[in-house]
Amino acid sequence: MATAEALPNEGAAEAVFPNRHVALVGTGLLTVGVALAATNLRPAVTSLSSMLGDVRGSLGASSTWASVITAVPTLCFGLAAFAAPWLGRRLGMARAVALSLTVLTVGLLLRVIDGPAVLLGGTFIACAGIAVCNVLIPVVVKDSFPKKLGLVTGIYTAALSAGGAFGAALTPPLESWVGGWRPALGAWALLSIGALVVWLAGARHGAATRVAGGTPTRNARRSLARSPLAWVITAFFGLQSLLAYAVMGWLPQVLQDAGVDKTTSGVLLAVTMVLGVPISLLVPPIAARWSSQTPMVLMLGTTAFAGVAGLAFAPAAAPGLWVVLVGIGMGMFPLALTMISLRTKSSADTARLSAMAQSIGYLVSASGPFLFGVLHGLTGGWTVSLVGLLVVVTLIIGLGSIAGRPRTI
Repeated sequence: MATAEALPNEGAAEAVFPNRHVALVGTGLLTVGVALAATNLRPAVTSLSSMLGDVRGSLGASSTWASVITAVPTLCFGLAAFAAPWLGRRLGMARAVALSLTVLTVGLLLRVIDGPAVLLGGTFIACAGIAVCNVLIPVVVKDSFPKKLGLVTGIYTAALSAGGAFGAALTPPLESWVGGWRPALGAWALLSIGALVVWLAGARHGAATRVAGGTPTRNARRSLARSPLAWVITAFFGLQSLLAYAVMGWLPQVLQDAGVDKTTSGVLLAVTMVLGVPISLLVPPIAARWSSQTPMVLMLGTTAFAGVAGLAFAPAAAPGLWVVLVGIGMGMFPLALTMISLRTKSSADTARLSAMAQSIGYLVSASGPFLFGVLHGLTGGWTVSLVGLLVVVTLIIGLGSIAGRPRTI
């Protein structure tokens, strides 16, 4: 990474950057490793949400517990994201991402061995691993694939969406095949183990870098807390995450209460995730070529608004259509990641902005799934919760339009 300190080479007028601080070599195998790591960043959430009714009934958990468990992922993403840049500097990108995949695996296995408290704790641990990947992998993409930023970002976000879709669609039938929700949820650890193996094989740092003239000085950097643009991007990222995780956490239950059966509701949640695959392959490369991303924000935001409005006021009329519209609108996630790279001048600034946007943004978004469930508990229906999401989508459109203007922090 560009922010790494150099180790002095005594007796010579040059400094040597330790190998672990040099960018990973952008090979085809690293691209596969990035994609497989990305497929693990959503199943921990979507697999549980698709089985939430069965899990809650089996454990005898309360509606408050259900609201808390849907908020845990984003809360953890925000808290753990603060540590991600430090881990990247301390361990190097290869080891930091490998460690996060290991932590994810442990959490996925731990959460299915006991009751409600252990499930909460295991989910928190799994999401801590996810949080580190959330912050560091976009930095790997910018550092290792500078000439293919849009393409590899698209592959990363497409794989992320596909992983979420698999978790939502496959877990309900997997429950029948393996004989219960515990092995069905625990089986997703196999995917994270596979990703870890490929990552260990493909993540290799380049040769140590020598810089003439002794130890290089760090450029003075203005705090991002003083940058209005950084705060706008953070708010945009946080609110689009709030929308996404409210949908991932509660959409199956909303559909089931509208008369859709459990398996179909899981498939419809998967549809929102699957739509993210082509959208993720299209949005980042196009956004990277456009000087302003505001028109794309307007298109995606309007589509999301229409889908949420349909779920709020006529959920049984055309649930498939509403889900498709929401799924297309959730294409704002790859757009937000792309804008983090486009609004920065260096990989060091990308890491700083990514950490700020994801740590603070996810902490803000953690309130979404929780309040969505609480409002349902207070009102006995989903209309008020969904109207709240319409307000959120309106704010997303406004903030994204500002963030999309061509300038850097």
